[in-house]
Amino acid sequence: MLTAYAWTGPAPVQARADTAPAPDVPNSIAIGLTGIPASRLDDPRARLFIDDHVNPGTTFTRSLRVYNTSDRPQRLRLYAGAATIRHHRFGFPPPSAPGNELTSWTHLDHTALTVPAHAGAPLAARFTVPAWAQPGERYAVIWAQVSSEKAGPHGNVTLVNQVGTRVYLHVGPGAEPPSDFRVGPLRAQTTPDGHRTLTATVANTGQRAIDLEGRLWLTGPSNLSAGPFTITRGTTLAPGDRGPVTVPLGPDVPDGRWNYRLTLRSGRVTRTTTGTLLLAERPGASGRLASLTRLSTMPLTLVLAGIVSAALLVLTLAVRRRRARRSP
Repeated sequence: MLTAYAWTGPAPVQARADTAPAPDVPNSIAIGLTGIPASRLDDPRARLFIDDHVNPGTTFTRSLRVYNTSDRPQRLRLYAGAATIRHHRFGFPPPSAPGNELTSWTHLDHTALTVPAHAGAPLAARFTVPAWAQPGERYAVIWAQVSSEKAGPHGNVTLVNQVGTRVYLHVGPGAEPPSDFRVGPLRAQTTPDGHRTLTATVANTGQRAIDLEGRLWLTGPSNLSAGPFTITRGTTLAPGDRGPVTVPLGPDVPDGRWNYRLTLRSGRVTRTTTGTLLLAERPGASGRLASLTRLSTMPLTLVLAGIVSAALLVLTLAVRRRRARRSP
């Protein structure tokens, strides 16, 4: 069985354009970047994906490499496919779907390659942005695909594995627009099967798409500390969008009031939020932000009234007894 992976130099990326092991995994194919623009060396996302801002009328090239770690040669099909950001996820249609504006600007120097066993081959992607291109961000994936036939009960079945490197390309005059986001407070929840999760809503307040990753630290009762907990990756937000990030907790985190510190990052932008939360005590219940509980004054008033009444009764009985002793 052939496994598909994508790799981008020092930081590995997963099959179907997400994170995964590096290309030394046996019986796999992989694709990744082999060079990063000097202007983006400090951008962690540029190590994973083709992430650029250019002016209309610009032509540029990015270098990639495809890998084959299986024990036999692999014939790879190479192409650029359309991509979108929907429902807080970076998504892409099937290979047979039509392309988009960005794919029409993308030209690969090879549309097919035969890669020997345990070897790699270079691949160049040239992007030609027309002068009439309107400002905005476009998305695509550069795919490496391998197909094989396997006998089935109704004839041969074609098995297709493919891996890809994402492309985020912003077009517009002048300098690159800013990237930024805002993180809301955390909410705690215990699922019906007893798993604890923490969720925060993130708003993309910049003009570039963001891919969120991050960690959470907790300090709580009796000087306990927990973490770091890694957020569930895969949340991608388009400009102006908002969506949730989820942090799964271990089963050994006890109930109680906890202080949290959540740090999220996308590319060059890092944001940290802190606060207090109360972990849910019942499965399916949501924890609330910690607050001061006020006691009701009505029960206290009734108690004081009863004490005063009893004291008056005792005092009245004492006066009557004194008067009874003095009389003949």
